[in-house]
Amino acid sequence: MAVARAHKPLLFEQVAARMRDAIHAGILAAGDRLPSVRELSQQERVSISTVLQAYQQLEAWDLVEARPQSGHYVRLLRRPPPQEPPVSRPPPSAREPSVVELVRRMYMAAGNERIVNLGSARPSSKLLPTRKLSRLIAALAREAGGVGIEYDMPPGWPALRQQLARRSLAWGCQLGPDDFVTTIGAAEAVHLSLLATCCRGDIVAVESPAYYGTLQALEMLELRALEMPTHPREGMQLDALEVALKKQPIKAVLVVTNFSNPLGGCMPDEKKEALVRICERAGVPLIEDDIYGDLCFGPARPRAAKSFDRTGNVLYCSSFSKTLAAGFRVGWAAPGRFRERFELLKFAQTVATPTLPQMAIAEFLQQGGYDRFLRSLRRELAKQMEHVRNVVCSSFPEGTRMTRPEGGAILWVQMPASVDALKLHEEALRRGISVAPGPIFSSTGRYRSCIRLNTGNPDLEQVEAAVRTLGQIAHRLAESAPRLQKSA
Repeated sequence: MAVARAHKPLLFEQVAARMRDAIHAGILAAGDRLPSVRELSQQERVSISTVLQAYQQLEAWDLVEARPQSGHYVRLLRRPPPQEPPVSRPPPSAREPSVVELVRRMYMAAGNERIVNLGSARPSSKLLPTRKLSRLIAALAREAGGVGIEYDMPPGWPALRQQLARRSLAWGCQLGPDDFVTTIGAAEAVHLSLLATCCRGDIVAVESPAYYGTLQALEMLELRALEMPTHPREGMQLDALEVALKKQPIKAVLVVTNFSNPLGGCMPDEKKEALVRICERAGVPLIEDDIYGDLCFGPARPRAAKSFDRTGNVLYCSSFSKTLAAGFRVGWAAPGRFRERFELLKFAQTVATPTLPQMAIAEFLQQGGYDRFLRSLRRELAKQMEHVRNVVCSSFPEGTRMTRPEGGAILWVQMPASVDALKLHEEALRRGISVAPGPIFSSTGRYRSCIRLNTGNPDLEQVEAAVRTLGQIAHRLAESAPRLQKSA
């Protein structure tokens, strides 16, 4: 399989990134006027159109605002952006997770329609093409006849797998329809990947903090999680992984490479390639969860680690749950050399993926417009992310840290060590707000002062009020609670 070249940031992306870094570093302060388009064009030695694109990108990140007849200005912040959380340092021992009950309680509470849901990890359905998909599935139900209600046996609906093959070029891959097996969401794709590569009691290396759905899957399969040190922007620390692979009988490595959950980091291309090679040399399968890859804030989607796979050692998992329709539960895997076993496990576990939702998504992709829709969705999510960051910055106690995601719809907030995230979660629920408390993202119950916030809600006034309420609760807990040992 040919390997596509790594994406080099476009010129306007480079200009926008330099301006963004200057803003985050305080070189350009809130309220400062940016250079005119012509001035920056001369300063950067680029065209005026490149500068205009760069300023549009900064506006999409909600860092800059354009004022008529005046120019571009840095948006006002009440306080300089806080520091990022440090690289995590989990204990070097593997253990079986125990998070299912805590996650269940969180979801039971968040199911109340009157709750402001900041605990999920997906964009609001208000941002998604719900009406178009509903019309498509209704039309297909009328026209498909018995096909739509019959089992669609693995590997899945041919037209959808054909569309996935076409889309794989955007991931940096060149996959064919026969490389894919459709699944009931990315959760099943990951679950089957674990079944295909591991046995009861085996060790799986994961990020720390790790997505609680991953920890739940490991708990249900009686696997042990080995949490690895993780950088908030660049993901799993590969030097630590190499050491662990030599010292412990790790049977699989499971990583969310692009806009990880919950930190939101995006592993650079060179690290993705290094990760693939490390796993190849160790003879350990790499399970890649790339469910957020399409939700980058920039114009170019980051490539997948799968694009560097030469031996079929990467099991690539994703779905349309975050970009089109969570309830359709349409996901997929490209399981490489494990494809035959994966397909058998799929049939044994759930027989088939529901047919009509696969048909509807295949038709949506075939009609075109998905990339145009993604561009619009990305701009909106970037705006919402920066808005929530600004409110956290101005509302939470001094010493609060938070991540700086460049994609996705989640924000990781590390509060002062005296703030107990579980107590904050409980009090927030009484106030009609749901958050995801830090301990559910660790097999060891760490991250007691951390929460994950959903930034995918377009109702900015409602979200702002909820986040400010969380800040008030955090202030009160910080002032009244005994100081806890730092967990990150």
